[in-house]
Amino acid sequence: MLKAYKYRIYPNQEQKELLEKTFGCCRFVYNFCRAEQKKEEDRWTKVKEMQQQGYPLQDYKSKCFHKFDHVNAIKE
Repeated sequence: MLKAYKYRIYPNQEQKELLEKTFGCCRFVYNFCRAEQKKEEDRWTKVKEMQQQGYPLQDYKSKCFHKFDHVNAIKE
């Protein structure tokens, strides 16, 4: 059985600003990582199309964009 609890908070003005900044940063990081992931998905789509058309792909060098790459990119 799963249980859920809901809490209502009443932050003061300083806490509201801090929450807004925190959620804004989280939204930015999520959107940044999603955009990088989308670029990589688009790149692999093009590679698959090239492969279907018969282009040699031995010369194509790329890497997948993994979760750890996201973490390292955020640190930078």
